[in-house]
Amino acid sequence: MEIVGRVPRVLILYPYDERIAATTEAGEAVRTRLLDVTGGKIDLFSEFLDLSRFPEREHLQRMARYLSAKYADRQPDVVIALGEESARFIVRNRGGLADHARIIFGGFSRATANDLKLPSDVIGAVSEFDILKTAELARRLQPEARHLYIIGGSADFDRAWLATARTDLAAFSKDYETTYLEDLTIDEFTRRAAELPRDSIVLALTIFKDSSGRNFIPREAIRQIAQTAGAPIYGPYPTYINYGVVGGNVVTFSSLGTTIADLVLDVIAGKEVSSVDSPQTYVVDARQLRRWGLSAADLPPGTVQMFKEKTFWEQYRYVIVAALAVITAQGVVIAGLLVERRRRRKAQVESHHRLLEVVHLNQSATAGALSASIAHELNQPLGAIRSNAEAAAVILRSKTPDLKLIEQILVDIQDDDQRAHDVISQMRSLLKKRGDIDCQTFDLNDVAANAIKILHGEALRRGVAVRANPLPRKLPVRADKVHVQQVILNLATNAMDAMLDVAACDRRLIVETALARGSKVELSISDTGRGIPDSQLTSVFEPFFTTKPTGTGLGLSIARAIVETYGGKIWAGNRPEGGAVFRVVLPLARGG
Repeated sequence: MEIVGRVPRVLILYPYDERIAATTEAGEAVRTRLLDVTGGKIDLFSEFLDLSRFPEREHLQRMARYLSAKYADRQPDVVIALGEESARFIVRNRGGLADHARIIFGGFSRATANDLKLPSDVIGAVSEFDILKTAELARRLQPEARHLYIIGGSADFDRAWLATARTDLAAFSKDYETTYLEDLTIDEFTRRAAELPRDSIVLALTIFKDSSGRNFIPREAIRQIAQTAGAPIYGPYPTYINYGVVGGNVVTFSSLGTTIADLVLDVIAGKEVSSVDSPQTYVVDARQLRRWGLSAADLPPGTVQMFKEKTFWEQYRYVIVAALAVITAQGVVIAGLLVERRRRRKAQVESHHRLLEVVHLNQSATAGALSASIAHELNQPLGAIRSNAEAAAVILRSKTPDLKLIEQILVDIQDDDQRAHDVISQMRSLLKKRGDIDCQTFDLNDVAANAIKILHGEALRRGVAVRANPLPRKLPVRADKVHVQQVILNLATNAMDAMLDVAACDRRLIVETALARGSKVELSISDTGRGIPDSQLTSVFEPFFTTKPTGTGLGLSIARAIVETYGGKIWAGNRPEGGAVFRVVLPLARGG
């Protein structure tokens, strides 16, 4: 076919009116495909023959005259005949309407095409509506069925379908009690279908007209019957889906339209063409499967399930993937954090062990520095014990020993023994090496008082007057008691060292406790020494920083490490009246 100087003209003939979904859907698929491929450079015309409502010969003749006149000046290049009636009409009325047009049919079987005795130049998309395949689908889904019912209307097309079904289902129907429901009114169809036993297979063909002569759109008639049917209904048309049928082996009208359109394009392009088969497939309504309790697992492979509820994964897969990605990322981050936490805990443990080592060395150094005064403190009770023991021996050797005096001497010996024991216990606590921090709740006033006892002998030796100003209430803190005591000893010995150049009468060491803001307790140790230069106030806690000729510069840095370990702070300042003051703030324990 050669078309010069204009766009091609294509006429689509519909056999019925525009309400018939099957041919309308196929025609729309044709139009969409042709417009897309040609970029809109094609003239498309549509005509509805309305033969289901007006099947009379006079109507056909009037339509032929009308269309011949209408297209006299714009004869189509291609006529698409949808359905058997359209093909018969255009072949009979080709002259005057489409003298030189190529005719392409679609929507009926090859056998029907042969019965129509179509001219050799008329080709099309063959649709094999195989009712046997639909019946086989029903048998797969209902293997227990014992009855078979075939429904068909009273129009010529309906009767032709029933005749075809009798032939095609001859062997299949032998396995069932088979009944053909035909020549009934729509109400009779509905009533009979409602009375069917559940173990029945129902095949619905077409009902263009019932026995009363009433016209129908087949799918609307089928829907009315299916609403109250007592058994599942199957049909060979995709337009029956969503109208109450379970499904069937069908040629989808959209695929039929696409196949026809491709033939038209080849004809316009001047290619050699011949009839082709339209693709078939099994289509079911997933809702009807659920309604009748039919298993989707029994469907033939490749069956299309319409109206299938999406699984949670199908409905939310992008959200799930995104969520999994987030969770995976979070998992990686959490894993990293756990590794980091483990490293941190390991570092904290190592830090604690290092702190214990350093504190122990500091305690040993403090014990060494205080050894002379501690020995003096120990000698006093030991000397008193010896003197009291000798006095008791003398009294016992007398003729009339004074037992009350001996009893008093023994009490004095016990007291001195306790003093010696306390001194030795203090030394042991200073020298004992421990493997872990012993956190406990204790009264800061008690620890400060105990530290002053340890320093008592050294303070006397240096001529330092020690004064304690404890807050007259308990100040519970949670920490390692020995560590806090070591902080007080470090600060106090540094304070006494700072007063070496001060006159003996002016050497005073003051230890005070008080409440601080934010549920904290403050311990301050002040002296009357020379003070600290302002430029060094922030440096005195740095490791190895010292102003003493023989100092190590570790005492104050160790004190800061201990205080910060237990959530506290330490800082230094100068008193207005002279001397330095060191302040330690620790959090109060719960209930303090």
